[in-house]
Amino acid sequence: MLAVEVNFLTGRFVATAHHDRKTTEWPPHPARFFSTLVATWADADHPDPAERRALEWLEEQPPPAIRAPEAVPRKVVTHFVPVNDGTVVSRAPYFNRYKKITEHQKEIATLNTSDSGNRKVKTLTNQIRKQRDVKSLVRSVGITAVESAVNIMPPGWLTHMEIKKKGGKEQTVLISRTGQAREYPSATPVDPRVTYLWNNRPPHGMATALDQLLSRVTRLGHSSSLVSCRLRTDPPPPTHIPGSGGTVLRAVRRGQLAALEREHAKHQASRPRSLPFVSVSYRTMSATTGETNLRPDTAGELLIFEFGPKSRSIPSTRVAELASVLRDSVFHYAQDPLPEGLSGHQRNGSPSTQPHVGFLGLPWVEQQHSDGRLMGLAISIPHSLDSDSRRTLLRAVGTWEHQTEISGSALKLTLGRGGVLNLHRVVGVSDLVTLRPRIWQQPARRWFSVTPIALPRHPGPLGKGTAAARSKAWKRAEQAVVDSCRHIGLPTPADVTLSLEPFVPGVRPAGQYPAFRQGLLRGKPVARRLVHASASFDRPVEGPLVLGAGRYLGLGLMRPARQKRKS
Repeated sequence: MLAVEVNFLTGRFVATAHHDRKTTEWPPHPARFFSTLVATWADADHPDPAERRALEWLEEQPPPAIRAPEAVPRKVVTHFVPVNDGTVVSRAPYFNRYKKITEHQKEIATLNTSDSGNRKVKTLTNQIRKQRDVKSLVRSVGITAVESAVNIMPPGWLTHMEIKKKGGKEQTVLISRTGQAREYPSATPVDPRVTYLWNNRPPHGMATALDQLLSRVTRLGHSSSLVSCRLRTDPPPPTHIPGSGGTVLRAVRRGQLAALEREHAKHQASRPRSLPFVSVSYRTMSATTGETNLRPDTAGELLIFEFGPKSRSIPSTRVAELASVLRDSVFHYAQDPLPEGLSGHQRNGSPSTQPHVGFLGLPWVEQQHSDGRLMGLAISIPHSLDSDSRRTLLRAVGTWEHQTEISGSALKLTLGRGGVLNLHRVVGVSDLVTLRPRIWQQPARRWFSVTPIALPRHPGPLGKGTAAARSKAWKRAEQAVVDSCRHIGLPTPADVTLSLEPFVPGVRPAGQYPAFRQGLLRGKPVARRLVHASASFDRPVEGPLVLGAGRYLGLGLMRPARQKRKS
C-alpha cells in the first residue's frame, strides 16, 4: 500500500469548491492533490524524468481511499483586492513591440547584401533598437489617468480633483478606489492531517522519486494553505472509500499528466483554466470505529433559505404550512410535467415509491435561550435523486431568483392572510448555526426530533383509557417509528424513546402543532398522530434524517446529538 500524509501547517485548508465559489472543498480532492504534485515537479529548473515516471504510475492507479477528519467551514468574508493600474502594467504595448521586432527581423532575413539592402538592414536595425527601448513606457508616470492611479491606493481612500471644462467652468469630482471582490473559503479540520491511500505499492525507484517530490510540496489549494507531505508506513484507516456512495470527489485518470500539460500550454498560468478530472463516488466511514456510516434515503444536500430579520417570528408549529408554500413556489417556476423525483407522484397520480425532494423548516433549538422559531427553510435533495429531477429543481430555483433580481426584491413567500415573508438563499457559511447544513448532516448514533413525527399508522389513544390500553398504544407508536426508520433504508434502531414533550431545548411540544392530515379513509382526510422521538443506532447515521408520514413537508426532522469533546 502507498500512503501519503498531508499536514496542514496553519491548521486550515483554503480552497474553493469547483461548483460553488463561496464554499470550501473538503476533503481535498485527489485530482487537486495530483495537480499539486505535477506543479511541484514542473517548477524545477530541470524536471526529473524519474519523478515524471512516478507521476505517470500514480495516475494509472485506481482512485485512492482517503483519511480525512471532520472539518468546520469558516465564514466566508469578501475581500476587495486592489486592481492593477492598467496604463502602467498592461501587456498590450509590449506585445505590440514584440510583434514589430519579429516582423523587422523576418524582413532583414530576406534582404540581400547589396548597398540598398545594407541600408535597409541598418534602418530596420535602428527600428528594432527603438522598439526594445521600453523606458518611455514607464518613465512618463505623470500621464497616468488619475482614476487608474486612485485604484491602486489603499481601501477607503478618497480624493478629489478639479476638472476644467470648456467654457472655463470648474467641477469638483470625487474619486474613490475600486477593487476586485474575492472570497477565500476555508475549512478547519479537527486533526490537521489528510492521508491518501492507494492499494498498490510503487516499485522501489518510483517510491524514492515520489518521496523526493513530496518533500518539495509547500501548498495545497490557495497559496496560504501551507502543507508538508510525507510517505507513511503505518497508514490509518480511511474515512472515505471509493465506490457507491453519496460523496462525489474529483479523481485522476490515465493520461492526467499529459492533459495538465496541454491545459498549461493553453492558459500559460495567466488565463482561465479548467482541471481535467473524472467524478468518483465515495462512501464515508466513521473515523473512530472504521465502520461505514448508515445512509438513509433522506440523506443528501440541502438548499437553505434564510428569513429576513423581520420574518423570524414564525413558530415551528407552522412548519408544514411554510413547507407547503415553499414547495408551491418552486413548482410555480418548474417546467411541466414535473418529474416524479420533484413532485413526489407517479404519472398516474399515486404517491412515488422512490425518495424525492423534501421541503423542511429549520427551527432555532438546542441553545439555552432558543425558542423554536423558524430561522429559515430548506430543500432536501436526496443523494439518490435522478438527474432529471435535480436539474428541474435547480432550474426552478434559479428562475425564481432571477425573477426577483430583475425586480430588485427578495424572494417572497405569500401566506395568504398571514402576510408575506422575505427570504434569500444562503451561499457559503451562514452566521446562524441553525442554517448551516453540517448541523443537520453530520453523522451521529443518536438523533432527536425537533419537529414531531407524523406516525404512518394511528396507534390509538396515548393519553386516555386504562393503563394497559395506553401501554399498548405507546408500543404501537414505537413500532411505527421503527417502521419509519426501515422505510427510509435504516436498520432497526437500537433504542427508541417516545414522548409528547420535546427532548431538545427550544422544541415545541407535539400537542401545540395543528393536525396534520394525509391520505383518505372512507373519503375523509386522515389526521396523523404526532409524537416526539429519540432514536439511537449501532452505527453512525448521516443526515438529514427525517422520519414519518410528514417527512417531505417539514415534520419528523431529526437533529444529531452533540458529540462530547475529549478532554
